[in-house]
Amino acid sequence: MTADTASSLLQTPLHALHQEVGARMVPFAGYAMPLQYPLGLLKEHLHTRKAAGLFDVSHMGQVAVRARSGDLTDAARALETVLPVDVLGLKPGRQRYGFFTTQGGGILDDLMLANLGDHYLLIVNAANKAAGLAHLLDAIGTACTVEPVERALIALQGPGAEAALARHLPAVAEMRFMDARPIAFAGEEGVAVRSGYTGEDGFEIALPAESALALARALLADAEVKPIGLGARDSLRLEAGLCLHGSDIDHETSPVEAGLSWAIPKVRRLGGARAGGFPGAERILAELADGPARLRVGLKPEGRTPVRAGAALYEAADAPEAVGRVTSGGFGPSLDGPIAMGVLPSALAMPGIQVFAEVRGQRLPCAVVPLPFRPAGFKRS
Repeated sequence: MTADTASSLLQTPLHALHQEVGARMVPFAGYAMPLQYPLGLLKEHLHTRKAAGLFDVSHMGQVAVRARSGDLTDAARALETVLPVDVLGLKPGRQRYGFFTTQGGGILDDLMLANLGDHYLLIVNAANKAAGLAHLLDAIGTACTVEPVERALIALQGPGAEAALARHLPAVAEMRFMDARPIAFAGEEGVAVRSGYTGEDGFEIALPAESALALARALLADAEVKPIGLGARDSLRLEAGLCLHGSDIDHETSPVEAGLSWAIPKVRRLGGARAGGFPGAERILAELADGPARLRVGLKPEGRTPVRAGAALYEAADAPEAVGRVTSGGFGPSLDGPIAMGVLPSALAMPGIQVFAEVRGQRLPCAVVPLPFRPAGFKRS
């Protein structure tokens, strides 16, 4: 980054720590963020898969939603008018994945939603946090208070995450996948959830700035924990088959097309007790019943050449018209080869089908494969 670029960017509470440990900083969603550290993207990725990686995700938005009536049920009902998920059925101390939908049935943003007993906490994408806050205020601001929470957010991911974090917060060892609970560190209160964006076991910890920095330093003093940047975060989530908003999902892509139907429960579908009632319900419920015209798929290119986002996809090597496109792509370090995700007509979105991606004027064969590319390592019990 140039000095002028750096001066115009926001900084997370861990900014000084990134500089101390030699991060290469880049602009991302209006923030100066670490792309990689001296270890390098490939080794950062593999270290997270075998031990524990520490990520600064403080650029993400945190939003607290409370019912003005004081009854959390009223907040749940309000949230169900903007989210096609079962908010009423989300028990205290639990978290689930969801998304804001547009009137046209696309995805305004995807997010995590936690029930913390007296309020709901939403974690939204950095690039969409202002739009998401405005959307909530406009849609449910009469029934609920909608307030941004200004604190840091760090993620510890990998098979060694539980042991490393439990040395400082012993109670997290009792948590299972998608649990959410209050925690305290260095005299300040926060929240820990057992989830992440890598496909590995791990935690996301929200704390005030100073205590988050203290916890990050304490974790990095552990030989099993290394700092991990945005580059490895992207390759990790790609191997895990996880969507990136603005690439794999957007305002035009429906949750059904994106392969996210699992997040819409029976109670919100046709015939369910609380069917519909969210933006874009007509399109989304119809696609759930009849199937969508296109689907997100995994792609395994032949050879070693990565296929990047934006590459056109063709049904045959000599087909005149593209039938789809690559939405995310790169090298999968754990798989030692290129991987990608894309959208294809439903008739071609079946494992074993071969399509062709156009890369620098050549058509490269790609096999349609199931997602994720590697099994998840979540602690479910």
